[in-house]
Amino acid sequence: MKTANESLSALLNSRQSTGSLRQLRQPTGLVDFCSNDYLGLARSPELREAIAASLGSFAGHPNGSTGSRLLAGNAALAESLEAEIAAFHGAEAALLFNSGYDANIGLLASVPQRGDTLLTDELIHASMIDGARLSYATRHKFRHNDLDDLESKIRKATGTVYVAVESVYSMDGDLAPLADLCDLCDRYGAALLVDEAHATGLFGPRGEGVVSALGLENRVFARVHTFGKGLGVHGAVVLGSSLLRDFLINFARSFVYTTALPPHSLLAIRAAYEHLQTHTYKIHQLHTLRAFFVQQATGQMPEADWLLTESAIQGLVVPGNEACRAVATDLQASGLDVRPILSPTVPAGRERLRICLHTFNTEAEIFALVQQLKTTLSTVTHD
Repeated sequence: MKTANESLSALLNSRQSTGSLRQLRQPTGLVDFCSNDYLGLARSPELREAIAASLGSFAGHPNGSTGSRLLAGNAALAESLEAEIAAFHGAEAALLFNSGYDANIGLLASVPQRGDTLLTDELIHASMIDGARLSYATRHKFRHNDLDDLESKIRKATGTVYVAVESVYSMDGDLAPLADLCDLCDRYGAALLVDEAHATGLFGPRGEGVVSALGLENRVFARVHTFGKGLGVHGAVVLGSSLLRDFLINFARSFVYTTALPPHSLLAIRAAYEHLQTHTYKIHQLHTLRAFFVQQATGQMPEADWLLTESAIQGLVVPGNEACRAVATDLQASGLDVRPILSPTVPAGRERLRICLHTFNTEAEIFALVQQLKTTLSTVTHD
């Protein structure tokens, strides 16, 4: 019989042997092409000052929330913030969660019931997958963005049908066909759940997300927006009807059984939303840089296996964990912080460099990145 340490060591050694061992790294000071700080708000001195000013004006609040919101942790600040966020995104109601992971776990684990059917895009985020695994509903995956495959599974479904997708996919950066998904769900009476984590702040006139940009607010059953990416702070919210909010307060275990966000987090979220609304030019700035990146990528490396998208997330497929890591290491040695995404996070043979673009990146940095990629890939290919 193996000891616990022996079992854990064997699993870690297996990861090591396949080149997929994960390790923590501290910030490097390199040119950032890897973080989710798309609008630069996490590093914004102006937002930092706004948050500090908010903290000063709410000096009477406690340092912590003191408990779950169903016990001692609720506050007028939390409820007013939820109302503000719901109005901003064109939703009837909102419920705050401590993170996007908690929001997706709570939503997908609690809403679909035994006897219902939960259909998930094969590329949804791990948090949605974990929520789906905790659900008592019958669960099936459908091929990525494949409406025909989804419809064939809806036709076989039982009970209430839920369809879970991301508006912008975290690893590929591509967008879901939300309008067509709404049409399909409407036709069969299915409920659409949309994770907008990588769209928050980046799509729509004020950064409301893809659902709002397409005018689909009233056709989507639930939306998840997170604050730790485009908004540069922390936490998340589930948007939907007042009925959904009441249901989650009663049945979402990741809401019920956790200490609530503290007042300083709530004030930071409010400040981030206010900052976003007065800096909408950043949305245009980001998409202008994205267009420049696409131009450089296709112009300098037309033969490469690019994953070029309309979002801040771009990709370059470099098959094989070892080769993909080698290219990333070379880029980092050149001062460019690009990270490899390896199997099993992505399918074997589809390992890629995940390139995140930000408003603080310059055209010169983007040009240097593509140039270095061209040189490095040529070397790796011929080795």
